[in-house]
Amino acid sequence: MMAPVQARIAVLLPCYNEGLAIAGVIRSFQQALPEAQVYVIDNNSTDNTGEIARAAGVPVIVEHHQGKGHAVRRAFAEIDADVYVMADGDGTYDVTRAREMITLLIRDRLDMVVGTRHTDSDNAYRNGHRLGNRLFNLVLRHLFGEKFSDIFSGYRVFSRRFAKSFPALSAGFEIETELSVHAIQMALPTAEVATDYFDRAEGSHSKLKTYRDGARILWAMLKLMKLVRPMMMFSILSAFFVLLSLGLGLPVVYHFLETGLVQRVPTTIAASGLMLLGAISFVTGLILDSITHVYITQKRLVYLMHADRGTGVFPADADAGMVSGQTRPL
Repeated sequence: MMAPVQARIAVLLPCYNEGLAIAGVIRSFQQALPEAQVYVIDNNSTDNTGEIARAAGVPVIVEHHQGKGHAVRRAFAEIDADVYVMADGDGTYDVTRAREMITLLIRDRLDMVVGTRHTDSDNAYRNGHRLGNRLFNLVLRHLFGEKFSDIFSGYRVFSRRFAKSFPALSAGFEIETELSVHAIQMALPTAEVATDYFDRAEGSHSKLKTYRDGARILWAMLKLMKLVRPMMMFSILSAFFVLLSLGLGLPVVYHFLETGLVQRVPTTIAASGLMLLGAISFVTGLILDSITHVYITQKRLVYLMHADRGTGVFPADADAGMVSGQTRPL
Protein backbone atom coordinates (compact mmCIF):
# COMPACT_ATOMS: atom_id res chain seq x y z
CA MET A 1 0.00 0.00 0.00
CA MET A 2 1.30 3.47 -0.88
CA ALA A 3 1.25 6.12 1.83
CA PRO A 4 2.47 9.70 1.59
CA VAL A 5 5.26 10.51 4.00
CA GLN A 6 6.85 13.90 4.47
CA ALA A 7 10.05 14.47 6.40
CA ARG A 8 9.52 16.50 9.52
CA ILE A 9 12.09 19.29 9.74
CA ALA A 10 12.58 21.13 13.02
CA VAL A 11 14.54 24.37 13.26
CA LEU A 12 15.95 24.84 16.76
CA LEU A 13 16.90 28.34 17.91
CA PRO A 14 18.45 28.40 21.41
CA CYS A 15 18.23 32.01 22.60
CA TYR A 16 19.29 34.20 25.47
CA ASN A 17 18.32 37.87 25.18
CA GLU A 18 18.04 37.94 21.37
CA GLY A 19 15.01 40.24 21.20
CA LEU A 20 16.68 42.51 18.65
CA ALA A 21 17.24 39.74 16.11
CA ILE A 22 14.92 36.80 16.78
CA ALA A 23 11.96 38.03 14.72
CA GLY A 24 14.13 38.38 11.61
CA VAL A 25 15.72 34.96 12.16
CA ILE A 26 12.33 33.28 12.51
CA ARG A 27 11.02 35.01 9.40
CA SER A 28 14.13 34.05 7.40
CA PHE A 29 13.82 30.37 8.29
CA GLN A 30 10.10 30.36 7.54
CA GLN A 31 10.87 31.75 4.09
CA ALA A 32 13.83 29.45 3.43
CA LEU A 33 12.13 26.31 4.80
CA PRO A 34 8.37 26.85 4.67
CA GLU A 35 7.71 23.16 5.39
CA ALA A 36 9.76 23.27 8.61
CA GLN A 37 8.57 23.97 12.15
CA VAL A 38 10.62 26.63 13.92
CA TYR A 39 11.13 26.33 17.69
CA VAL A 40 12.63 28.92 20.02
CA ILE A 41 14.29 27.64 23.19
CA ASP A 42 14.23 30.61 25.54
CA ASN A 43 17.08 30.21 28.02
CA ASN A 44 15.97 32.56 30.81
CA SER A 45 15.96 35.67 28.63
CA THR A 46 15.43 38.88 30.56
CA ASP A 47 14.29 40.79 27.48
CA ASN A 48 11.27 40.18 25.23
CA THR A 49 12.75 37.28 23.21
CA GLY A 50 9.97 34.87 24.21
CA GLU A 51 7.17 37.34 23.59
CA ILE A 52 8.47 38.21 20.12
CA ALA A 53 8.79 34.52 19.21
CA ARG A 54 5.24 33.77 20.37
CA ALA A 55 3.96 36.76 18.44
CA ALA A 56 5.62 35.29 15.35
CA GLY A 57 3.52 32.16 15.85
CA VAL A 58 6.27 29.68 16.77
CA PRO A 59 6.39 27.37 19.82
CA VAL A 60 8.59 28.61 22.66
CA ILE A 61 10.23 26.18 25.09
CA VAL A 62 11.49 27.83 28.27
CA GLU A 63 14.64 26.23 29.69
CA HIS A 64 15.39 27.49 33.20
CA HIS A 65 18.82 25.88 33.55
CA GLN A 66 21.20 28.55 32.29
CA GLY A 67 23.50 27.62 29.43
CA LYS A 68 23.28 26.73 25.76
CA GLY A 69 24.02 23.08 26.49
CA HIS A 70 20.92 22.84 28.66
CA ALA A 71 18.83 24.48 25.92
CA VAL A 72 20.06 22.04 23.26
CA ARG A 73 19.50 19.05 25.56
CA ARG A 74 15.93 20.16 26.20
CA ALA A 75 15.25 20.68 22.51
CA PHE A 76 16.57 17.24 21.48
CA ALA A 77 14.57 15.59 24.25
CA GLU A 78 11.22 17.31 23.65
CA ILE A 79 11.11 17.90 19.90
CA ASP A 80 10.44 14.97 17.59
CA ALA A 81 11.51 15.34 13.96
CA ASP A 82 13.33 13.55 11.17
CA VAL A 83 15.81 16.34 10.49
CA TYR A 84 17.01 18.95 12.98
CA VAL A 85 18.46 22.32 11.96
CA MET A 86 20.22 24.14 14.79
CA ALA A 87 21.20 27.81 14.58
CA ASP A 88 21.64 30.77 16.90
CA GLY A 89 18.95 33.40 17.26
CA ASP A 90 21.31 36.33 16.66
CA GLY A 91 21.01 36.52 12.86
CA THR A 92 24.68 35.77 12.17
CA TYR A 93 24.14 32.59 10.14
CA ASP A 94 23.28 32.34 6.44
CA VAL A 95 19.77 30.87 6.52
CA THR A 96 19.71 30.49 2.74
CA ARG A 97 22.19 27.59 2.99
CA ALA A 98 19.92 25.51 5.24
CA ARG A 99 18.23 23.64 2.39
CA GLU A 100 21.57 22.79 0.81
CA MET A 101 22.79 21.40 4.14
CA ILE A 102 19.63 19.31 4.59
CA THR A 103 19.87 18.00 1.03
CA LEU A 104 23.49 16.98 1.61
CA LEU A 105 22.55 15.22 4.87
CA ILE A 106 19.86 13.16 3.14
CA ARG A 107 21.55 12.56 -0.20
CA ASP A 108 24.80 11.29 1.35
CA ARG A 109 23.06 9.62 4.32
CA LEU A 110 24.97 11.70 6.85
CA ASP A 111 24.29 12.27 10.53
CA MET A 112 25.66 15.79 10.87
CA VAL A 113 26.42 18.66 8.52
CA VAL A 114 28.32 21.62 9.97
CA GLY A 115 27.98 25.10 8.50
CA THR A 116 31.52 26.45 8.76
CA ARG A 117 31.72 30.21 9.24
CA HIS A 118 33.49 32.52 6.81
CA THR A 119 33.50 36.29 6.94
CA ASP A 120 35.52 39.30 5.85
CA SER A 121 34.04 41.48 8.57
CA ASP A 122 36.12 42.38 11.61
CA ASN A 123 32.97 42.82 13.68
CA ALA A 124 31.50 39.32 13.23
CA TYR A 125 34.47 37.67 14.97
CA ARG A 126 36.46 39.18 17.80
CA ASN A 127 40.21 38.60 17.38
CA GLY A 128 40.31 36.45 20.52
CA HIS A 129 37.51 34.29 19.15
CA ARG A 130 39.30 33.80 15.81
CA LEU A 131 42.51 32.73 17.52
CA GLY A 132 40.67 30.53 20.00
CA ASN A 133 38.72 28.81 17.25
CA ARG A 134 41.90 27.91 15.36
CA LEU A 135 43.64 26.79 18.53
CA PHE A 136 40.81 24.55 19.72
CA ASN A 137 40.36 23.04 16.26
CA LEU A 138 44.04 22.08 16.44
CA VAL A 139 43.67 20.71 19.99
CA LEU A 140 40.64 18.62 18.98
CA ARG A 141 42.53 17.21 16.01
CA HIS A 142 45.44 16.11 18.20
CA LEU A 143 43.31 14.77 21.04
CA PHE A 144 40.77 12.88 18.97
CA GLY A 145 42.46 12.41 15.59
CA GLU A 146 39.70 13.97 13.51
CA LYS A 147 39.67 17.19 11.52
CA PHE A 148 36.86 19.70 11.90
CA SER A 149 37.56 23.17 10.59
CA ASP A 150 35.02 24.97 12.82
CA ILE A 151 34.10 23.02 15.95
CA PHE A 152 32.40 26.05 17.53
CA SER A 153 29.90 26.62 14.75
CA GLY A 154 26.37 26.66 16.08
CA TYR A 155 24.91 26.14 12.59
CA ARG A 156 24.36 22.42 12.13
CA VAL A 157 21.94 19.92 10.64
CA PHE A 158 21.40 16.55 12.33
CA SER A 159 19.66 13.30 11.56
CA ARG A 160 17.07 12.03 14.01
CA ARG A 161 19.33 9.21 15.13
CA PHE A 162 22.12 11.67 15.96
CA ALA A 163 19.85 13.91 18.03
CA LYS A 164 18.24 11.05 19.93
CA SER A 165 21.52 9.25 20.72
CA PHE A 166 23.38 12.40 21.78
CA PRO A 167 23.72 12.50 25.60
CA ALA A 168 24.20 16.32 25.80
CA LEU A 169 26.21 16.43 29.02
CA SER A 170 27.55 19.96 28.54
CA ALA A 171 25.97 22.98 30.18
CA GLY A 172 27.28 25.95 28.19
CA PHE A 173 29.03 26.84 24.95
CA GLU A 174 31.12 23.67 25.15
CA ILE A 175 28.08 21.90 23.69
CA GLU A 176 29.45 22.37 20.15
CA THR A 177 32.65 20.58 21.15
CA GLU A 178 30.62 17.72 22.61
CA LEU A 179 28.60 17.46 19.40
CA SER A 180 31.82 17.09 17.39
CA VAL A 181 33.34 14.57 19.80
CA HIS A 182 30.11 12.52 19.77
CA ALA A 183 30.38 12.24 15.98
CA ILE A 184 34.05 11.23 16.26
CA GLN A 185 33.48 8.66 19.00
CA MET A 186 30.60 7.03 17.15
CA ALA A 187 32.42 7.23 13.78
CA LEU A 188 29.35 8.94 12.32
CA PRO A 189 29.33 10.24 8.74
CA THR A 190 29.61 14.03 8.69
CA ALA A 191 30.31 16.85 6.25
CA GLU A 192 30.98 20.58 6.27
CA VAL A 193 29.46 23.34 4.14
CA ALA A 194 31.08 26.76 3.93
CA THR A 195 28.59 29.49 4.90
CA ASP A 196 28.73 33.24 5.31
CA TYR A 197 28.90 34.62 8.83
CA PHE A 198 27.27 38.01 9.38
CA ASP A 199 27.61 40.77 11.93
CA ARG A 200 25.27 40.68 14.90
CA ALA A 201 22.27 42.99 14.98
CA GLU A 202 23.20 46.50 16.04
CA GLY A 203 22.91 46.87 19.78
CA SER A 204 23.29 43.15 20.56
CA HIS A 205 26.44 41.48 21.80
CA SER A 206 27.94 37.99 21.95
CA LYS A 207 27.24 35.96 25.08
CA LEU A 208 30.57 34.13 24.69
CA LYS A 209 33.19 35.23 27.23
CA THR A 210 36.57 34.71 25.59
CA TYR A 211 38.67 33.61 28.57
CA ARG A 212 36.04 32.13 30.87
CA ASP A 213 34.33 30.06 28.18
CA GLY A 214 37.68 29.22 26.58
CA ALA A 215 38.85 27.68 29.86
CA ARG A 216 35.56 25.81 30.22
CA ILE A 217 35.84 24.44 26.68
CA LEU A 218 39.43 23.29 27.26
CA TRP A 219 38.37 21.58 30.49
CA ALA A 220 35.44 19.99 28.65
CA MET A 221 37.84 18.65 26.01
CA LEU A 222 39.98 17.03 28.71
CA LYS A 223 36.92 15.48 30.35
CA LEU A 224 35.71 14.22 26.99
CA MET A 225 39.15 12.76 26.29
CA LYS A 226 38.92 10.86 29.59
CA LEU A 227 35.52 9.57 28.48
CA VAL A 228 36.36 8.86 24.84
CA ARG A 229 40.11 8.05 24.83
CA PRO A 230 40.95 7.02 28.42
CA MET A 231 43.76 4.65 27.42
CA MET A 232 45.58 7.42 25.57
CA MET A 233 45.07 9.96 28.36
CA PHE A 234 46.21 7.69 31.19
CA SER A 235 49.07 6.24 29.14
CA ILE A 236 50.45 9.76 28.72
CA LEU A 237 50.01 10.35 32.45
CA SER A 238 51.65 7.01 33.22
CA ALA A 239 54.61 7.78 30.96
CA PHE A 240 55.07 11.14 32.69
CA PHE A 241 55.22 9.53 36.15
CA VAL A 242 57.53 6.72 34.96
CA LEU A 243 59.98 9.12 33.30
CA LEU A 244 59.99 11.36 36.35
CA SER A 245 60.58 8.33 38.56
CA LEU A 246 63.48 7.15 36.41
CA GLY A 247 65.00 10.62 36.42
CA LEU A 248 65.01 10.65 40.22
CA GLY A 249 65.69 6.96 40.81
CA LEU A 250 68.42 5.99 38.33
CA PRO A 251 71.18 8.04 40.05
CA VAL A 252 70.22 6.35 43.33
CA VAL A 253 70.40 2.91 41.68
CA TYR A 254 73.81 3.66 40.12
CA HIS A 255 75.12 4.83 43.49
CA PHE A 256 73.80 1.69 45.18
CA LEU A 257 75.46 -0.57 42.58
CA GLU A 258 78.79 1.18 43.11
CA THR A 259 78.79 1.46 46.90
CA GLY A 260 76.06 -0.84 48.18
CA LEU A 261 74.58 2.10 50.05
CA VAL A 262 71.33 4.05 49.67
CA GLN A 263 72.15 7.54 50.85
CA ARG A 264 69.26 9.59 49.45
CA VAL A 265 66.34 7.86 51.11
CA PRO A 266 63.72 10.61 50.48
CA THR A 267 64.60 10.60 46.75
CA THR A 268 64.30 6.82 46.71
CA ILE A 269 60.86 6.99 48.31
CA ALA A 270 59.73 9.69 45.87
CA ALA A 271 60.98 7.70 42.87
CA SER A 272 59.21 4.57 44.12
CA GLY A 273 55.98 6.48 44.68
CA LEU A 274 56.10 8.00 41.19
CA MET A 275 56.71 4.58 39.62
CA LEU A 276 53.73 3.24 41.56
CA LEU A 277 51.60 6.15 40.32
CA GLY A 278 52.70 5.33 36.77
CA ALA A 279 51.57 1.73 37.16
CA ILE A 280 48.27 2.77 38.74
CA SER A 281 47.63 5.26 35.93
CA PHE A 282 48.24 2.61 33.28
CA VAL A 283 45.92 0.10 34.96
CA THR A 284 43.29 2.85 35.39
CA GLY A 285 43.49 3.50 31.65
CA LEU A 286 42.94 -0.20 30.92
CA ILE A 287 39.89 -0.36 33.20
CA LEU A 288 38.34 2.85 31.87
CA ASP A 289 39.01 1.73 28.29
CA SER A 290 36.91 -1.39 28.93
CA ILE A 291 34.15 0.73 30.47
CA THR A 292 34.28 3.12 27.51
CA HIS A 293 33.86 0.20 25.12
CA VAL A 294 30.65 -0.78 26.93
CA TYR A 295 29.49 2.87 26.93
CA ILE A 296 30.08 3.22 23.18
CA THR A 297 28.26 -0.05 22.55
CA GLN A 298 25.25 1.23 24.49
CA LYS A 299 25.26 4.53 22.61
CA ARG A 300 25.52 2.65 19.33
CA LEU A 301 22.48 0.55 20.20
CA VAL A 302 20.51 3.69 21.07
CA TYR A 303 21.65 5.20 17.77
CA LEU A 304 20.45 2.15 15.84
CA MET A 305 17.11 2.18 17.65
CA HIS A 306 16.37 5.56 16.07
CA ALA A 307 17.60 4.67 12.59
CA ASP A 308 14.01 4.23 11.43
CA ARG A 309 13.95 4.18 7.66
CA GLY A 310 10.18 4.11 7.83
CA THR A 311 10.23 7.87 8.38
CA GLY A 312 11.55 8.28 4.88
CA VAL A 313 14.62 10.25 5.89
CA PHE A 314 16.94 7.75 4.25
CA PRO A 315 14.78 6.00 1.65
CA ALA A 316 16.38 3.87 -1.00
CA ASP A 317 15.79 6.57 -3.61
CA ALA A 318 16.66 9.54 -1.36
CA ASP A 319 16.96 12.76 -3.29
CA ALA A 320 16.48 16.48 -2.91
CA GLY A 321 12.79 16.10 -3.63
CA MET A 322 12.22 14.87 -0.12
CA VAL A 323 13.68 18.06 1.30
CA SER A 324 11.33 20.26 -0.65
CA GLY A 325 8.37 18.63 1.04
CA GLN A 326 7.32 16.27 -1.77
CA THR A 327 5.79 12.93 -0.83
CA ARG A 328 7.32 9.53 -1.33
CA PRO A 329 5.94 5.99 -1.29
CA LEU A 330 6.66 3.78 1.68
